[in-house]
Amino acid sequence: MSNSRRDFIRLSGLSALAFTSPIKKLSSIIGDDFFAEKKLPAFGLQLYTIKEDMKSDAKESIKKVASFGYNYIESFEEKDGKGMFWGMTNKEFKKFMDDLNIKIISSHCDIQKDFERKAAEASEIGMKYLICPWKGPQKSIDDFKRFADEFNKCGEICRKNGIRFAYHNHDYSWKVLDGQIPQEVMMNNTDKELVDFEMDIYWVVTAGIDAEAYFKKYKNRFRLCHIKDRMKTPLPDNKNSSCVIGTGVIPFNKILKTGMDNGLNYFIVEQEYFENTTPLKSAADNAAYMRKFEVK
Repeated sequence: MSNSRRDFIRLSGLSALAFTSPIKKLSSIIGDDFFAEKKLPAFGLQLYTIKEDMKSDAKESIKKVASFGYNYIESFEEKDGKGMFWGMTNKEFKKFMDDLNIKIISSHCDIQKDFERKAAEASEIGMKYLICPWKGPQKSIDDFKRFADEFNKCGEICRKNGIRFAYHNHDYSWKVLDGQIPQEVMMNNTDKELVDFEMDIYWVVTAGIDAEAYFKKYKNRFRLCHIKDRMKTPLPDNKNSSCVIGTGVIPFNKILKTGMDNGLNYFIVEQEYFENTTPLKSAADNAAYMRKFEVK
């Protein structure tokens, strides 16, 4: 009997059984995975969400983040000299995190200053990524080609240290410049063996771009993402239109499933605007949402 005929008979039988047997019984025949929702493996918080709290008391703020249920954090480089380890050495920071049973996966940082030292310190404590968070709007597409060359160099430094390099987008990199899309120019001109990308889904949606289409077009290039929702009625300043996840308009269930199917590994919550709430309360509310989150 041909495989196609066998499959037809099997599926026909299962279809009939579905009308006469409870779902539980059917799942025991074809496997629970058939009905299972796809859970996120883990999720983290970009500490920029609680930046003022971090500046006031970094340790106490991270303790609260850990208590909310986040599995890891993404740091950022504090400009007042505390760095991405908030006044601690890299090893002191790791020990502090270990005691809280939470990890530091990545950090946004200034790639123009002491990048080789930063890569070595990140590697020493088991971090996965250093990330360029911002380049800003430019006058020429050639500027973005130059950034791609810079990213390749950073990627090589990271590779030598056993970690990865990535670039985090805002909306400006999706706006056509000189007839081209800067984000595509950077992705097309970087070595996939050296440079990954962190998709800030909020800024992609804000720019009017189909996030799923880019996950598919650039499979295995977007390895991290920022999960940041957008208000149903955005304010004139787009930066001030983020909200607690699940209260906005972004269909994360659908987008993240496509992302996971195309190489997305790290899921990092971020929020930058807090209407009638506080950053820490929002961080707690976002964690509560993410703990129940199912990719459908």
